[in-house]
Amino acid sequence: MKRCATARIFVALLSTPDSPSDMTQSSRSSLIAALEGTVIGRRREVELVVAALDADRHVLLEGPPGTGKSTLLRAVAEGLSIGFVFVEGNAELTPARLVGHFDPARVLSDGYDPDVFVDGPLITAMRDGALLYVEEINRIPEETLNVLITVMSEGELNVPRYGRVAATTGFRLVAAMNPFDAVGTARISGAIYDRVCRVSVGYQSAEVEQQIASRGVRGLPAGWLDKVVELVRRTRNHSELRVGSSVRGAIDMAAVAVSLASVRASKVTDPAVGLDAALVALSGRVRVREGSARTSEEIISELWNEVFAPTSPGEAGKVNAPTGATP
Repeated sequence: MKRCATARIFVALLSTPDSPSDMTQSSRSSLIAALEGTVIGRRREVELVVAALDADRHVLLEGPPGTGKSTLLRAVAEGLSIGFVFVEGNAELTPARLVGHFDPARVLSDGYDPDVFVDGPLITAMRDGALLYVEEINRIPEETLNVLITVMSEGELNVPRYGRVAATTGFRLVAAMNPFDAVGTARISGAIYDRVCRVSVGYQSAEVEQQIASRGVRGLPAGWLDKVVELVRRTRNHSELRVGSSVRGAIDMAAVAVSLASVRASKVTDPAVGLDAALVALSGRVRVREGSARTSEEIISELWNEVFAPTSPGEAGKVNAPTGATP
């Protein structure tokens, strides 16, 4: 794995420890302080993850999409200079895809020889003493989860026709999951929860989201990006939306608005530019509650008007959609 600048800082500090618990207090503090520049507004969560990994425990991050779960885990792994094996959690992740399999073509000629076995991500992480990062673990079939339960409990795995594989010191499961009510998710068993340290990750504060959204965007009018973040945050509390937008919506809205203003030879403050950018960036990210008579575009337009074109105290009715924008 290619190490980031943060990781290079800690090569000297950590100096290939024999176990996670060999980290000194100063190296932990230095790591956490350096990661604040990478994972904005997540100091508490970084402290908890570092502490759990330092104690040689498995970790589960649970929270809505776009709250930085993957970024946090990757940054911690790189900062600790330890291996990181990524697995995308989905309904197609069978035990064979997770553990590994015998090469069918070579089995015909060599039989079930250990050299014919192709390691999956789980075996790779176990052999290397690396972190096995499972993204969206609550989308994985139950039979695959059962394999992980065995490894977390016993620290080893018995593969039919291959034999026993013992986990090297340093192997741990780190997983992330969206809340159960997200589309496509399922409840994970209590056996999983009983074997992990769970860290709840919620949305950041408005100030932190403004810092995140401002990365890579220059020359925006003062206060305009603050309104973008406010619009995104309002989607999370709207009575007709089951799921609101993450901070990624604010990032995309700002980027699209800048580009669209250039295309139209206009400005990001042009109401038609702003509303169209909001519709493009947010309408697909939110989920309308069942039974609502309105579309996501109508709800986003309403929220945009509330934030960017509020009515005066004595003015009746709502502001209409700007000319050129989708009503």
